[in-house]
Amino acid sequence: MSYANEPTPTPGKRPDSKNDNRKLIYGALVVLLLGTWGYIIYDKSKSQNDLNQLQTQFTTVDSARNSIQLEYNDALARMDSLTGDNAQLQGSLAERKTEIDKLKGEIRSILKDKNGDLSKAKSKIAELNGKINDLMTEVERLRGENEVLTASNQQLTTERDTLNSQKQQIQQSLTTTQSEKDHLADVGSTLHASNINITAIDVKGSGKEKATTTAKRADLLRISFDLDENRIATSGSKELYVCMTSPEGKPVSIPAYGSGTFTTREDGDRVYTNKVNVQYQQGKRTPVSFDWKQDGKYETGNYKIEIYQNGYKIGEGVKTLKKGGLFS
Repeated sequence: MSYANEPTPTPGKRPDSKNDNRKLIYGALVVLLLGTWGYIIYDKSKSQNDLNQLQTQFTTVDSARNSIQLEYNDALARMDSLTGDNAQLQGSLAERKTEIDKLKGEIRSILKDKNGDLSKAKSKIAELNGKINDLMTEVERLRGENEVLTASNQQLTTERDTLNSQKQQIQQSLTTTQSEKDHLADVGSTLHASNINITAIDVKGSGKEKATTTAKRADLLRISFDLDENRIATSGSKELYVCMTSPEGKPVSIPAYGSGTFTTREDGDRVYTNKVNVQYQQGKRTPVSFDWKQDGKYETGNYKIEIYQNGYKIGEGVKTLKKGGLFS
């Protein structure tokens, strides 16, 4: 079947076709698709750059936060070392404790807040360091005062020890002086016996007495002496110990005469033959005389008499009794 009005194609001329339209559409789609991918790639690149910038900013902020935290920790460590080693600062710290605690609280709050103002924290830390520096200055002042006090203390201790040493020396000197004074007074008040005389007496049946030098005729020994003047010894009763030594060198002891022992200052304990109490008057010569008679006959040889007062020997004498002859 044919149509009369249908055009007849012209040879050599390109007709419009559906293929050409498709090509245009495809081309447009390709261009659109390439543009879309280009935008996506661009947007992704931009996002990555933004992410890198944010990461860099976060790292920078975190580093700054850590740095400020380290400054804060260092400030706290300095303050702890000051207050821990310096007990004298406790009073000063107590006065500033409210201010310091307030600063520490503000700094902690800022550092805990991720969005905290780090510049403000840094300023607060600088203020805290300023207060710590004030404390350090006070420490140095107190240390200087302490060194001065320590030096003064040492000097006072040295002076005290010197004074104590001098005091001990003076005390020893006073004790020695007093001891010497007491000794001199003691020695000075001790009496002295002079004019010591020992006489052998022959007593006749009639009672008449006659001096003798022979042992066999001697019935008793009469001992006499003087107590010299002494202006130190006080008046009153003076106790004298008389020690007699026989020709054999033995002490003579007769209980009937009250013989016994006493202690001397230089010779230790001794046996005394007789003890005599004498009334002495200060500053005056006092004569003393007493008889001593032993049981049995006297021996030939030397009878030694020693007189003691106040523990000191104040005099001695010797009496020699001879062996009598046929007509003696």
